[in-house]
Amino acid sequence: MPVTRSTGLLALGGIALAALLTVIGHLEVNDDLNPWALTISDFAVSDRGGVIDVAMVVLALATVALLYGLRRADPPRSRSARTAELLLGAWVGGLLLAAVVPTNEPGTAMTTAAYLHRYASVVAFLALPVSGWLLARRPALTPAARTLRTLVLLSLALAAAMIWSAYPGDRMLIGLAERLLILTEVAVLATVAVTQTRRVTPARGASAGVLLR
Repeated sequence: MPVTRSTGLLALGGIALAALLTVIGHLEVNDDLNPWALTISDFAVSDRGGVIDVAMVVLALATVALLYGLRRADPPRSRSARTAELLLGAWVGGLLLAAVVPTNEPGTAMTTAAYLHRYASVVAFLALPVSGWLLARRPALTPAARTLRTLVLLSLALAAAMIWSAYPGDRMLIGLAERLLILTEVAVLATVAVTQTRRVTPARGASAGVLLR
């Protein structure tokens, strides 16, 4: 199977699995938690080591597969291309750190770990849309450029809504804003993955084999 097609399919499988685990994590929480008023991290901390944390790790690994496919399909030559990959790496790092380091229980005082969790999440949420905007410039993703830019603009608007809710908005509907933001950002990853499944990049050594025939 061509390299980028296989990495695209692997990433899509990871994204789907992460989404399924997140839904299960919401259903398995025993506490009476309100998903519109509380963030996904609030749900995760009620079940440390549970499926929501696993979902974050799976999503990070799916992004690593996308990065590998991007490198094989279109190695970065410009500064913006390299920046896009660094930002995707920041998204991966932020997800993994947020999965490992817990936030505080809802209604309790913020701890050092909770602040680390919060800022790791902020880095991830901001890094992905900027990376998506830069990725839209790459020749390998030209067919999806308009979709990527639309999703990026929507995610930035939702990020602004979440910031407003977290500070002057007194956390009004912060859970809803965050879930819509995550859904939009995951759609950015899925768009890249789908594009990879439609692009053929021979495995290393294949071209040489053709020339020898």
